[in-house]
Amino acid sequence: MKTQISSLEFSHFPVMLSEVIKVSSPSKGGYFVDCTFGGGGYSSEFLKFSKTKVIGIDRDPSVTTIAKKIEKKFKKRFKFYQLKFSQIDQIFNHKVDTVVFDLGISSIQLNDLERGFSFKSDKKLDMTMGLTDLSAEKVVNNLNESQLRLIIRTLGEEKDASNIAKNIIKTRSEKRITRVDQLVKIIEKSKKKNFYSKINPSTKTFQALRIFVNKEISELIFGIIQATKILKPGGKIVIVSFHSIEDKIVKFFFSNFSKNSSRPSRYLPEDNNSNIALFEKYSNKIIKPTKNEIEKNNPSRSAKLRLAIRSHNEFVYPSNLIKKFSKYLNLEAISV
Repeated sequence: MKTQISSLEFSHFPVMLSEVIKVSSPSKGGYFVDCTFGGGGYSSEFLKFSKTKVIGIDRDPSVTTIAKKIEKKFKKRFKFYQLKFSQIDQIFNHKVDTVVFDLGISSIQLNDLERGFSFKSDKKLDMTMGLTDLSAEKVVNNLNESQLRLIIRTLGEEKDASNIAKNIIKTRSEKRITRVDQLVKIIEKSKKKNFYSKINPSTKTFQALRIFVNKEISELIFGIIQATKILKPGGKIVIVSFHSIEDKIVKFFFSNFSKNSSRPSRYLPEDNNSNIALFEKYSNKIIKPTKNEIEKNNPSRSAKLRLAIRSHNEFVYPSNLIKKFSKYLNLEAISV
């Protein structure tokens, strides 16, 4: 009989594993940071190369048992920390060779219906990834209509955000919304029917709530800044993103703070360009999953991999990245 942990490991599919390994070059050895440890797919693969040392990071407490198994097997080469990846600078007193991010929800989280990430669930409306006191239940029952509308429209890119927010307010005035299936019914009632869409009607609203609950945009922005700070010259930052907001942020960061950017920041004088070129020339190349991977793991279909290489320049805080995406940061800062 399979134990729970085996089930977790079995259900986890590290997205674009071969592509991540190829661009990361672990055969050369060095320090690798897996910022979204999950089921340990990337970390385990990095550790197959004898000259590597790996740090795994994840905010989710449910993956610590998997991490402990790997720590036991590779006592001198692997260490796990339960942290948000915006906190990675707190655990390093040396530079690293590669930092990897696999953004978005993991299959471990999605497949656990008790956690409320899946719209197939009838359990508690939660959606917390860990290290937060917030939940989707608190959000939908406490924020006002305009705040809910803004979150759903901006973070979920949902056209029917107004109807959904209005019906959430109407429903909760009669009875508190506590379960996933309650919210699903509200969304389905609010959405205009589209018989040609293959996307579940709840997808975008669930994405918006999950992002807001876990402050995923803030985590991404401050996480990639801290990752760049700990990279050694020539070190690589590898990011697999899944939706347009994430990819927009990653593309802007890599493009506007690289040596081939015409002007990394319009807020800085021209003669400061070389000082803020955090990366070598950036090619803006996107790597996508193969057809074979998509057939085996359908959620990988929207994945995009981007890679940047750290320059030899001193680290200068990329304040323009914060200013560029301040609307998302301000939105996630709404008090519940």
